Amino acid sequence: MSFVKGLCRWIDRCNWWIGRGVSWVTGLVVVVVFTDVVMRYAFNTSFVFVQELEWHLFAFIFLMGAGKTLLNDGHVRVDIIYQRLGPKGQAWINCIGVVLFLIPGCYLIIETSAKFAYHSWAILEGSPDPGGIPYRFLIKSCIPVGFMLILLQGISLGIKSFFTIVGKDLEREIKN
Repeated sequence: MSFVKGLCRWIDRCNWWIGRGVSWVTGLVVVVVFTDVVMRYAFNTSFVFVQELEWHLFAFIFLMGAGKTLLNDGHVRVDIIYQRLGPKGQAWINCIGVVLFLIPGCYLIIETSAKFAYHSWAILEGSPDPGGIPYRFLIKSCIPVGFMLILLQGISLGIKSFFTIVGKDLEREIKN
């Protein structure tokens, strides 16, 4: 039992710290987009590097922050039934969702994107556009890493949900 609590605590803390770090990147996105808009409308010019940086940072935020979003129960779901259920009913839905959808979905994406990222690293892929970002392989690596973080957080959610179903409040024990 202490191993399971420790595992859940480690996963939760890992995603919490990564999410906290990623949250600072949102400020950088605001600065980059603001700069791009000013350059485009005030000076009638634009740079490929800046436009690519916008979507690289945006992708980084969503891929690396998705685990913390799951930790905070912030993912979109159909709450018509879920919100009306008690803790055990919600735990059943979470447990079934993790086992049937989250784990297989994450596995498929990790499996395919790891090869995708590997090939990108092998050639040190950069932007095909002149003046673009030369390190495209870095953002492609965020795909399997981000989904690994979601998978780990899903495992933590599944474990906590299972214990809620059997009558133990693992969530409260982990926070103490």
